[in-house]
Amino acid sequence: MIAALLLSFGVIFVAELGDKSQLMAMTYALRYRWWVVLLAITVATTAVHAVSVFFGHFLGVSIPSDVMSILAGVAMLVFGLWTLRGDHLDDDESTKADRVGKSVFFAVMSSFFLAELGDKTMLATITLSTNHDWLGVWIGSTIGMVAADALAIAIGALLGKHLPERTIARAAAVLFFGFAVWLLWEGLADAGTVTVIATLSAVVVLLGIGAVYLVHLRRSAPGGPSGQDDVASANDIEEPRTTVR
Repeated sequence: MIAALLLSFGVIFVAELGDKSQLMAMTYALRYRWWVVLLAITVATTAVHAVSVFFGHFLGVSIPSDVMSILAGVAMLVFGLWTLRGDHLDDDESTKADRVGKSVFFAVMSSFFLAELGDKTMLATITLSTNHDWLGVWIGSTIGMVAADALAIAIGALLGKHLPERTIARAAAVLFFGFAVWLLWEGLADAGTVTVIATLSAVVVLLGIGAVYLVHLRRSAPGGPSGQDDVASANDIEEPRTTVR
């Protein structure tokens, strides 16, 4: 078991260096609390590698990756739009912050889970588990991936302290859209015509809905056009007249 653990740790750690998972982890850390991102990645990685070990050791089969890549690409697109939306605090800031924290955790966890299904690290874990102790492969591969992503999270958290909030949001959104294109390209490379048309149609509709929603948020924001109109109308109210006797 120890040998399988060490082997799996080394293989997965090296495979993750420079991979899109590291870039995703750094991007999330630019925007959100590092420990929430790391915890979400750990949960997603544990689940993905459990699936890998099950299929590799007990069934000896692999999972088709095209559909998973398409779903992961759509998830990255949604998260990019969400990042452009930004986080707005209500009067009850503690409740809002708690809700945002939970939503970020589940968003990071689900996006990593989808992105890793069918990825090279999952395929490597399946291959290792066919000839080595499954528990050692599971533990070693999970630790290796979390360790590699932790390095990227540290870099992202460090950069986030020295960049303006608006710059971070825009850079993160651009990276998320880049991940979406990357994953969709991988998923659609060998897909049929119907799948390609359906996926591209869904992407266009999603972008259209996101654009309309972002415009609505900008207009309804305090500094937006509607907010300025409200201020102007308030200034137009005449002050009560005082009669001098």
